[in-house]
Amino acid sequence: MPSFVNPEKCDGCKALDKTACQHICPNDLMVLDKDKMKAYNREPEMCWECYNCVKICPTQAVEIRGYADFVPMNASVTPLRSTDSIMWTVKFRNGILKRFKFPIRTTEEGKAQPAGGFETAHGDLNDHILAQEPEALKLSEVYTIK
Repeated sequence: MPSFVNPEKCDGCKALDKTACQHICPNDLMVLDKDKMKAYNREPEMCWECYNCVKICPTQAVEIRGYADFVPMNASVTPLRSTDSIMWTVKFRNGILKRFKFPIRTTEEGKAQPAGGFETAHGDLNDHILAQEPEALKLSEVYTIK
């Protein structure tokens, strides 16, 4: 199910030009209604359900209703973002709660290294031979169509 904004919780990110959910949405679906100063998903059918808007919302106003096979009958999945991690709270339909904590980005935006600081087998990630291959596949060479 696509993301939706609870208008009672949304404060439009304190009337800034662009809300946090607008900034993070990879499909540019989240917009700010400047009359009401509330964000909303303008094309729910195009939502990828990536949870980016849910995770970044400072007021927890954005939610995603899970599909029945993943989040059946009154269950829920809620992320809570802090400065260094995201705490996922999963509520099962029988009422049991589970929490999982995962670290978030530790590098400054634009400073991530493609190979994670590891030396690649061929030095150039744009090469037609992928990093760590053919060694990682335990092959003597990468087979190509000639």
